[in-house]
Amino acid sequence: MKKKSLVFGITGQDGAYLAQRLLDAGHDVSGTSRDAELSAAAGLRALGLRDRIALHSASPTDFRSVLSVISRAEPDEIYSLWGQSSVGLSFAQPAETIESIQMGVLNILEAVKIANPRTRIYNAATSECFGDTKGLPADEQTAFRPRSPYGVAKAAAFWQVANYREAYGLFACNGIMFNHESPLRPARFVTKKIVRAAVAIAAGSRERLKLGNLSIARDWGWAPEYVHAMSAMLAADQADDFVIATGQSHTLQAFVAQAFAAVGLDWRAHVDEDKALMRPSEILVSCGNPAKAARVLGWRAKIGFSELVARLVAAEGAQATTPP
Repeated sequence: MKKKSLVFGITGQDGAYLAQRLLDAGHDVSGTSRDAELSAAAGLRALGLRDRIALHSASPTDFRSVLSVISRAEPDEIYSLWGQSSVGLSFAQPAETIESIQMGVLNILEAVKIANPRTRIYNAATSECFGDTKGLPADEQTAFRPRSPYGVAKAAAFWQVANYREAYGLFACNGIMFNHESPLRPARFVTKKIVRAAVAIAAGSRERLKLGNLSIARDWGWAPEYVHAMSAMLAADQADDFVIATGQSHTLQAFVAQAFAAVGLDWRAHVDEDKALMRPSEILVSCGNPAKAARVLGWRAKIGFSELVARLVAAEGAQATTPP
């Protein structure tokens, strides 16, 4: 019999690539959106998967809708990827961010405890839980000191998963994901904003790209690789938590420089640093130590920083030249 996988938040970047990964592995895949009938499911459509996915309506803050979907889908494994996902937006919408992330995870855990405690659960945690580690690579033993409402919510959800694993014996894992990008990123994310501007300016646009603090550094990886780690966690013999990262960080300025160089431009002629875009509190350097994932799961990032930026620029350029 096919393994049944249910992805809460399947219409986002990670959900789409995870669905592709699970389908390729022979799973029966279903997922959720707040309104299944109205959802554009752009990520699934971009990968040609929309017709292969059963899409259900569910809200992170509505326990009955979560329990109903789980009871109908009868999944062997569940992936929790939903909730407000923008760090920047979380400062403007802290309540929505905290409620959608924290309650979304809690509702899944409680529903599984009631419906079928044997169901395996993956929760998408984040490097934002760590806050600023002063340039030191964070591993699974690094203390959490989040510096955004998004990070606070994800940290709370992480400990909820750990608590249900210890208190009720659920097979529940946290993947502490560092930044991971792809062509499916929404326009509000800074990497997409940079790549889109570089391609547009190279094509003749006279716009100027405005960015916040260019000296911040992030550990950037390739999203399609990171979903492999998610499924590997649920295939492991024991439930555990893992840092998923490349182990290397690069400044935002380096990302900008490489993106503009890829289209034959000097970024300094087209980019302005705007203090109005800086966050109330910022993580200056973020870097992860993925040694445990390599040792236990056999997972390692293969796409490096330069190739990542080149792929993003190439995909944006192809999209810009494709007739509507």
